[in-house]
Amino acid sequence: MRIAVVAGGPETELVDLQTYATEDMVFVGVDRGTIYLLERGITPKIAIGDFDSVTEAEWQMIECGVGKENIHRFPAEKDQTDLELAIFWAMKQQPETIFILGATGGRLDHFFGTISLLMNKEIMSSRTKIELVDKQNRVSLYGPGTYTVFVDIGKTYFSFFAITNEVTNFTLKGFKYPLSNHTVRSGSTLYVSNELDQENGTFSFSSGILMVIRSSDG
Repeated sequence: MRIAVVAGGPETELVDLQTYATEDMVFVGVDRGTIYLLERGITPKIAIGDFDSVTEAEWQMIECGVGKENIHRFPAEKDQTDLELAIFWAMKQQPETIFILGATGGRLDHFFGTISLLMNKEIMSSRTKIELVDKQNRVSLYGPGTYTVFVDIGKTYFSFFAITNEVTNFTLKGFKYPLSNHTVRSGSTLYVSNELDQENGTFSFSSGILMVIRSSDG
């Protein structure tokens, strides 16, 4: 099972949701993201949020389309964001992968809040793979280990950033610019815009938290 959590960010940044509508995919609507799903003929399993960004008519659409029993509505004043509530619900289902869609563009505080959320100890220690995806980018955080990546025609460039002060023994194989046992330090742009030079490649490191962004030019 995989889960697509659809948030209510700018619709211009949203991927084609129909491409995620596979048999093993479960959709979760987050606040206005629920409207994005319903407008595309996709019924989410649940809808989560305070729904302060929808009109009364849209709220009625959500109640009708999702069903009151499948709506988890929270007060606007709370200690967790709507997206955080949705991600932790998704993690409890123990999926193979969680895709976070509709969470980029617009307010930068929301975006950095999402990145900070992905650094949560419970999320980082989970076996569930989490990807933040929009039309041009795929973002994931990784703990120490060795990872294999494959060519994605839509996402050509790889950029690597240290989220912790440093990432040690960083090694790239199968890339246009291979590396061996580098220390990636926070604030460095040395590791931006690399590319695979074969069908697949690996990156590995022994300590720290690494953010990997796969991007296209548009």
